[in-house]
Amino acid sequence: MTLTREVPPEDRTEPVDEAVPPVRRWYAPSLPGLWGGLILACLTFTPSLLPRSGVLQGAVAGIGAILGYGLGVLVALVWRAFAGRGPRRARGRSLAVFGIVAVLLVVASVLAGRYWQGELRTLMGAPAQSWGDTLLAVPVALVAFVVLFALCRALFLLGRGLGRLLSRWMGRRGARALGGLVVAAVVVYLVSGLALDGLFAATDRAFAAANDETPAGVSRPTSDLRSGGPESLIGWDTLGREGRIFVAGGPSGADIARFTGTRAAEPIRIYAGVDSADTAEDRAALAVADLERAGGFDRARLLVATTTGQGWLDAGTMSSFEYVAGGDSAIVALQYSFVPSGFSYLVDASRAQAAGRALFDAVYGKWASLPVDHRPQLYVFGESLGSFGGEAAFSGESDLRNRTSGALFVGPPNFNALHTEFRDGRDPGSREVEPVYRNGRTVRFSTDIDAGAPPVGAPWDGSRTLILQHPSDPITWWSPRLLFSRPDWLAEPRGRDVLPAMTWLPVVTFWQVTLDMPAAADVPEGHGHRYTRESVDAWATLLRPPDWTPQKADQLRAIISP
Repeated sequence: MTLTREVPPEDRTEPVDEAVPPVRRWYAPSLPGLWGGLILACLTFTPSLLPRSGVLQGAVAGIGAILGYGLGVLVALVWRAFAGRGPRRARGRSLAVFGIVAVLLVVASVLAGRYWQGELRTLMGAPAQSWGDTLLAVPVALVAFVVLFALCRALFLLGRGLGRLLSRWMGRRGARALGGLVVAAVVVYLVSGLALDGLFAATDRAFAAANDETPAGVSRPTSDLRSGGPESLIGWDTLGREGRIFVAGGPSGADIARFTGTRAAEPIRIYAGVDSADTAEDRAALAVADLERAGGFDRARLLVATTTGQGWLDAGTMSSFEYVAGGDSAIVALQYSFVPSGFSYLVDASRAQAAGRALFDAVYGKWASLPVDHRPQLYVFGESLGSFGGEAAFSGESDLRNRTSGALFVGPPNFNALHTEFRDGRDPGSREVEPVYRNGRTVRFSTDIDAGAPPVGAPWDGSRTLILQHPSDPITWWSPRLLFSRPDWLAEPRGRDVLPAMTWLPVVTFWQVTLDMPAAADVPEGHGHRYTRESVDAWATLLRPPDWTPQKADQLRAIISP
């Protein structure tokens, strides 16, 4: 008779696949992940560049929470790998401790965030935030986290299900890894390929319809000095919405005469819309032909203006140029897209560059053929994405100096090539927020043009290029590098309208500045992406009109932004 003994489970030597976690409901979160999410969500209440509404703060916190959750899960996974043990279910005591700490941290973060928001709003002259708006951040953050958590869980389960299917033909570990990679690849393809292309196509169609609209109060010009007018080579119906606004607006000769106290000509405004010709080169050639017809090359000053995505030009900035020039001026511009600047850059940034290069080259070609003593002073302008296109016609500082009388670039995005070259090549000792490039001989930066463009007092002869950038403008300071690298503008003393308490935090600062961008223009003048009133001093600095006074500047600011 043979006696046998059953081996206890803990003494069995059969291999165990420790990679298989214990069964857990799909919606059950990881405790290390929750700790990571809590910490990052609370850090998002630290100050950023601009005041944030409760909804926007909640969105930032929700994104921070899901990123922190993923980081917490990753750290726990690495720790278990080194410790040589599998995952364990969270105990009731651990969950209770997390709940108590979470409540305390969230309350402290909301109160600290409200304090910083109050300081920032006072600094910018923005309205105070209500308590209701402050507290709205918490439920918005929770909703954002739950939605993102559910989406990530669904993708994880999809990858695991695919791994189980593949395990019929290959090892379990390899099947799970391959299933996850396949799901990740499909998501990336859909987001960066089909989905993005479809979104752009739908957006293009939607804004193309809006492009055909003519706003109330805008009517076809009766002057031959405007595109779309009686003798224009460019049809009124082809100008697009923003083009019609541009050519129908601006000051008359009589308006400028009242400002200057002397006789003034009516300014010339030329514009070619997307529907005016098939390509950027054809639109540029048509615009130059219409400019020549209207007598634009006979004016004292000629401005080549690169528009933003939809063909927009800031009305106050354009009017400022005409007032400071005394009416003896011409502006020429063209549209390159139907969609807003963000979409335009995301999908096809080359459109802005092609338009800016084509327009300037066409104008310059005609300008250079004129007798030297019959050429107008030639200026270049671009705001936001328009500066991205405006820069495209030039190779660097010397090219700007040799081919223009001056250039004004306003609120340039961080990715602009020349802006980056000038900023990164700044003189030692100057700050990134207001760099000095080669002692300011041609190119100068200013965060507050009323206080001048450093180096104040140094000679600035010949062609002048002026770049306006607010320390609080997220369009200028946003960069993917913010994810894992501290920029100089947050390592150096802060700019005039940025709180000293703002600091760089990996991942967190990137998302804070990213979500500052949609509200960049929803702040008082002189902050964020609002530059209209500063265009008065900017044009006076570049055009150098005789007998210009601070009183005239104040008077003009009141005219362009009543």
